[in-house]
Amino acid sequence: MNRNLVLGAGLTAIFLLAALLSFAWVPQDVTQMDIANKIKPPSAAHPLGTDHFGRDILSMIMVGARTSIAVALVAVGIGMGLGVPLGLAAAARRGGWLDEVIMRANDLVFAFPSLLIAIMITAVFGASALNAIIAIGIFNIPVFARLTRSGALSLWTRDFVLAARVAGKGAARISFEHILPNVTNLLIVQGTIQFSLGILAEAGLSYVGLGAQPPTPSWGRMLADSQTMVSFAPHMALFPGLAILLTVLGLNLMGDGLRDVLDPRLRRDRQ
Repeated sequence: MNRNLVLGAGLTAIFLLAALLSFAWVPQDVTQMDIANKIKPPSAAHPLGTDHFGRDILSMIMVGARTSIAVALVAVGIGMGLGVPLGLAAAARRGGWLDEVIMRANDLVFAFPSLLIAIMITAVFGASALNAIIAIGIFNIPVFARLTRSGALSLWTRDFVLAARVAGKGAARISFEHILPNVTNLLIVQGTIQFSLGILAEAGLSYVGLGAQPPTPSWGRMLADSQTMVSFAPHMALFPGLAILLTVLGLNLMGDGLRDVLDPRLRRDRQ
């Protein structure tokens, strides 16, 4: 049993379950303010304390989990859905004009970090969770395109691909029937890593006001709201920070464990 995989999956499952549970139940309504009980430390009534509006921090973290997970998941889906076909097409036309165009376009996107892309999108369309998804998703496209192309290039000279070409199959059919199944393991591991980076990116965008907007809870905005109160209400920053830390740690451990499980050669090297 891979310890990294088990620990990572366990941490990830906790936050996934918290996000799912928040659709049906939370300890308190996150849109209801209780000024009389603002900035209260952890207690029986509020296990993680309250914020500067008297809202229950545990409830905020539970609802914020679904915001972070949804943004990261959709952004990774966008990156994978567009990047993988582009990577397959570039590998199939390796050395040709299509390969060159796709790779140079990837270089262009890499020149603009997700935060800068978000700022440009926000300047035109305004700040929202949707625009955060678009910004993170655009940045994920070249990641998956490059990974797919790299994995596919080594497969195009293999005997089973040559046999498929002799059988009369075209490049597109070979790419999806023979190449894609053999790079799926790489994509699963990278998808897990990009998922964790997506959560970090969403928190960062929300921290600077470019992510989910009030009254939707967000871990990043919870940190932004607490930054001037750390000296006398450290719990306001501690618990959202721990939520981000443990979720990203769990996803990275799970990705590392999946890499060991899905790559027998790497597992043998570590033994």
